[in-house]
This record gives sequence, structure tokens and C-alpha cells, in this order.
Amino acid sequence: MRRSKEAKPLADLVSKAMTPVCRKRGFASVDIVASWADIVGERYGTRVQPDRLVWPRQPELRDPETAPQPATLVVHTDGATALMLSHDSGQVIERINTFYGWAAIGRIKILQKPVQVKHVAPRKTLRELTQSEEKKLDDSLQGFENERLREALKKLGAQVIAKNTETAA
Repeated sequence: MRRSKEAKPLADLVSKAMTPVCRKRGFASVDIVASWADIVGERYGTRVQPDRLVWPRQPELRDPETAPQPATLVVHTDGATALMLSHDSGQVIERINTFYGWAAIGRIKILQKPVQVKHVAPRKTLRELTQSEEKKLDDSLQGFENERLREALKKLGAQVIAKNTETAA
């Protein structure tokens, strides 16, 4: 067996290691656990932890045209967040099902347990561009006819210029 000398992204290695563990907990892959904060939003991303999916028993002789019955998502959270989550559960289920692309989750079962709150470091604000940097950026984007694309590239370019000149200084 030959070993590859190319560097592999850490996410690929972690995903391969975590997928069997996630499958034991009812998750098809590590994707929902890894993207949890992005899926459920800022309010629940750090205070609610997905534990497992409980799939209902499916009859063996079922029509292949019908979709499987939705699962129950079991989550852990503290008491105060549990109250808010029970109120917003319909919205959270909709977000999770949008992530999956089909009605995978039918309900959320909330278990109250202490959850270690993960604090996300705030993003560092970048400096404003100088007039010469702004003019140079505008000149480089003159060939783009699509206004939305030009504005998106201008925003990206401004962030790259501000970040690169901060680290160089």
C-alpha cells in the first residue's frame, strides 16, 4: 500500500473518524453535528447540542414511492434554553429539514442537561481602505458589467486588501 505524500484537509480526516460514531447515534454523517451552529442559528448554536436521531421502525414491505417517516431529534440543553427551544421548535425543525433537503425531522425531544457553552471569538474589524487603494480596486473591477457581481467582488477585494496590509505592517 502506497502512502500519499499530499497534505489532506483536516476536515476529511476528522469526518472519516467521526462518521462511524455518528452512525451509531442515528446520524447518516457528521455533517449536521459539524454544521450545527450554522443550521440552527446563533441563539441555539452554542447552547443546544444534538445527541441522536431516533428513527421509527419502518415496515419491511413498504411502497418505494413513499418517503420514510421523519425521525425524532434528541438534543441536550439547559432549562432556560429548553423553554425557548420548545417555543421555536417548529422553526428549528424547518431549518434542519432545509439542511437535509427533505422532511427528515418530525419533532425535537429536549433533554435538560448542563451544556458547556462554546464562546465564539468575535470577528476582528478591518481598517478602512485608503483613497488610492479604493481607486485601484475600482479600476480593477471596471470590466464587470453585472452590478451585483462587481459589488460582491469589491467587498471581497476590500477585505483582502485590508487584511493583507494589516499583517504586512
